[in-house]
Amino acid sequence: MLAEHRLHPSDLILPLFVCAGQGCEEPIPALPGVYRWTVDRIGAQAKAAAALGIPCVALFPNTPANLRSERGEEALNPDNLICQAVKAVKNACPEIGVLTDVALDPYTAHGHDGLVDQHGCVLNDETTAMLVEQALVQAEAGADIVAPSDMMDGRVGAIRRALEDAGRCDTAIMAYAAKYASAFYGPFRDAVGSRGLLKGDKRGYQMDPANAAEALREVALDVAEGADMVMVKPGLPYLDVVAAVKREFRLPVFAYQVSGEYAMIEHAAAAGAGERDALILETLLAFKRAGATGILTYHALDAARLIDG
Repeated sequence: MLAEHRLHPSDLILPLFVCAGQGCEEPIPALPGVYRWTVDRIGAQAKAAAALGIPCVALFPNTPANLRSERGEEALNPDNLICQAVKAVKNACPEIGVLTDVALDPYTAHGHDGLVDQHGCVLNDETTAMLVEQALVQAEAGADIVAPSDMMDGRVGAIRRALEDAGRCDTAIMAYAAKYASAFYGPFRDAVGSRGLLKGDKRGYQMDPANAAEALREVALDVAEGADMVMVKPGLPYLDVVAAVKREFRLPVFAYQVSGEYAMIEHAAAAGAGERDALILETLLAFKRAGATGILTYHALDAARLIDG
């Protein structure tokens, strides 16, 4: 009766990994209980989410090694894994929202989110031009929300202008506005096949974990450029940033409970260090208490069942 915050399935976004092939679900060892799905099976996963009241899925590709390149041109292929998956989800479950990741790291041979020069430094403006084309390809495939996760400067404004010029004014932008150079991303890199590819690190364009005020400046830039909503990533270790962004901007703020956070809960429960269902719900409720509008979480299906149960 006196609870200040409540968790609902409509607060959740389910990330789904897409792989090449037919009739396949590949377990991801670093993410117990999470799978890569082929395009012919991805629609069923979206339907299961919608049936539980989850309003949106987020799609991420495991691009085959032979399609990766230094420039990540496969990102611009209108028939790549993500575009096929978007169409499959929309055909199977038209009512569910589809969010797509705009970044080059699933497509580059070097694992960076953008193009790099001979010294391994990411080229901001050249990358932004490719991200614009990538976002347009995804919007044309039917994505409802494009989510630039690359942390290049100026890319939100460039994507917004391109979407408007292409008549895609209804395609929303969820900007990864405060994305930290975190140690919690390891299992995700396994899931998309980029583990071991990265040359150097991403600290040149992702945020320093020591900085909070900088996050507000980054969010302000993306909002000014036309972001409809923003994201803080990772989630639980950065709830102070989620709360600060919500207080400062009063717009939809999402948080990503990333792969390392998910894995910690699963391994803790498996070791008997905590009760799994309680750990899932308590951590997700913490996001709501901090002010998150919604949460991307690999526990979305389990949490929705627990809430409705």
